[in-house]
Amino acid sequence: MTAKYSGGCAHVHVTSAAEPIDNHECHCNVCKSVTKQHTTHVAFFNHGDLKVDHPEKIKRVPFNADNPGGPLEICLCADCGSVLMLDDKQHRIRVAVPNIMGYDDGTFPKATYHAFWDETKGYAKPSDGRPVYAGLRPEFKWPAGT
Repeated sequence: MTAKYSGGCAHVHVTSAAEPIDNHECHCNVCKSVTKQHTTHVAFFNHGDLKVDHPEKIKRVPFNADNPGGPLEICLCADCGSVLMLDDKQHRIRVAVPNIMGYDDGTFPKATYHAFWDETKGYAKPSDGRPVYAGLRPEFKWPAGT
């Protein structure tokens, strides 16, 4: 199976032959804090669809400093410290952030909507023609975990 998407670093390769199950521009405060970006292009994959060739080289840290026991962990390369992906401890999803995690952002599908925007952000509501939601798109269904 040929990888459609490939990220990671020289030590750990993260790949997927599948399309993301959700692909949005995130406005949440946790993404802002972690990435230091105004908005973050985030792609959710089914957990089993985003593959890692050297899981033994992954160091895990909490995604949300205010909720360190939460379900998402940032996976870093133990050798070089590169950010590889977000991993869900419930095995529902794995997350790629193309411009941070070594993907070719130009070939990655464009985010289809804006998530987690609200008026308290202090900036204008996005007006690029993509839908804007206060959370994930209403029809999004979390995959079953293991």
